[in-house]
Amino acid sequence: MHTVAILVLDDVVPFDMAAPMQTFDWTRLPDGRRPYRIRLCAASPEVRAEGMTLRVDRGLEALEDADTIIVPGRSPDAGPLPEEVTAALRRAAASGTRIASVCVGAFVLAEAGLLNGLRATTHWVAADELARRFPEVEVQPDVLYVDNGQILTSAGAAAGLDMCLHMIRRDLGSAVAAHAARMCVMPLEREGGQAQFIVHEHPPVPRGSAFEPLLEWIEDNLAGEITLGTMAARTGMSERTFSRRFREQTGTTPLQWLLRARVRRAQYLLENSDHAIERIAHQAGFGSPTAFRERFRRVVGTTPYAYRAAFRAGPARSAGHRGPSAGSPRDRVPG
Repeated sequence: MHTVAILVLDDVVPFDMAAPMQTFDWTRLPDGRRPYRIRLCAASPEVRAEGMTLRVDRGLEALEDADTIIVPGRSPDAGPLPEEVTAALRRAAASGTRIASVCVGAFVLAEAGLLNGLRATTHWVAADELARRFPEVEVQPDVLYVDNGQILTSAGAAAGLDMCLHMIRRDLGSAVAAHAARMCVMPLEREGGQAQFIVHEHPPVPRGSAFEPLLEWIEDNLAGEITLGTMAARTGMSERTFSRRFREQTGTTPLQWLLRARVRRAQYLLENSDHAIERIAHQAGFGSPTAFRERFRRVVGTTPYAYRAAFRAGPARSAGHRGPSAGSPRDRVPG
């Protein structure tokens, strides 16, 4: 039997801990046997967890016999990693144990030095901080999980489920993983990556900026043809001067701003209207449905159809909705 040890640290995020517990616990072989043994372990018998205290029976020695170690995320205010935890994780990695993090649990692996020189992901909100604090790590913020072979990292807690199902499929095959996915009421693979969940906010513009009227005009006229020359003319500047000053104040180019605004308009229409893809492409100002689909996938990480299936608001999202279809290799970054 494969032993999965879940390392519970102070200020653990409960859902990050519970999601892999349930996923591996629900897994069954075709003859009904449980292939996984779940063990919780900690550096001390009592662990803080968002307003409650957990009692954990096993200490760090449980990591020594584990086949897989799962590291849930913990609060940003949790403080430095205890030395004994760092040492235990490094010993486990040196012995070949598979180690995976959920959400901001990637910071624990990075602090222990286990992600140096590797690709990794975490929740998109924390991705920039992970890259800043640990420059030796190649952070990939737009995927659901990264599998480097022995070391795996996942994005948010829900992406931790995707990663666990991926590990189950690696261990036991697609049929067993598919059954576990059904028990979790989720697809074995999801379309797209983290990009579809990221709110692509416009870069801030200083209050009172000369560009505020222009940006409002752009939002009101996205369906029409808007060129660099058009935008420059509305500000009374040459194209060169306009482009330079626009980047100085926003950190991006006028055309990139325009494309981002059009994608955001398309996302809103996909979520809140029944309009056909072709009509949404026109309303958002894309030259053709093909251009719209290509740009949308590049920015959001999934197709307009899959985005609508996942995020559609209102009655069309009935209780029986099964979510986006499975099977895109963009859902993950295999090792």
